[in-house]
Amino acid sequence: MGEVDNNLVQAARRGDADAWDGLFQACQLPLYAFVIKMVRNESTALDIVQETFIAATRHLGSLREDGRFLSWMFSIARQNCTAHWRRTRNDPDPTAEANDPEAVDDTLPGDLLLAAEQQELLHEHLARLSEPHREVVVLFFLEEFSLEEIAEITESKIGTVKSRLHYAKKTLRQRLEKEDEITKRDPVGASR
Repeated sequence: MGEVDNNLVQAARRGDADAWDGLFQACQLPLYAFVIKMVRNESTALDIVQETFIAATRHLGSLREDGRFLSWMFSIARQNCTAHWRRTRNDPDPTAEANDPEAVDDTLPGDLLLAAEQQELLHEHLARLSEPHREVVVLFFLEEFSLEEIAEITESKIGTVKSRLHYAKKTLRQRLEKEDEITKRDPVGASR
């Protein structure tokens, strides 16, 4: 995932409103794409992106490296998503996870992602993953962050990120293969 222009970040630190506008323009779509996949609600996603920018303007002084601005923004957005989940559910902490690292490859489960109609199916299955698993899949495959950046954003160890990514891919692969079997057995019924 590319970072934003360090000059914009430095100008924003000095209070330059145009620099903040440039940062907003550079970050709003990637942040929204991440958040919408996490919360699956357009108005909530827009609110979280707005809250993320408000928090960033207040806490820019805490950012140590200007070159990490985009990762830092994703970290704030993730924290806002977590706060949203806690407000709307009584589930345990969505970031809690057992640590069972396995090797990670950068291919999506199956070749089903290639066809547009299969993308919709993949997104349906992605939405059914737990928040921590969906989060790492979105950050790794769709937002193209490195494992190290994901660990930083999610405030997790790399082993935890690898474990979550492995489990999520395995679950998605199983669900997609099951869906494919159903479609092969009853192509008419599967489209109903």
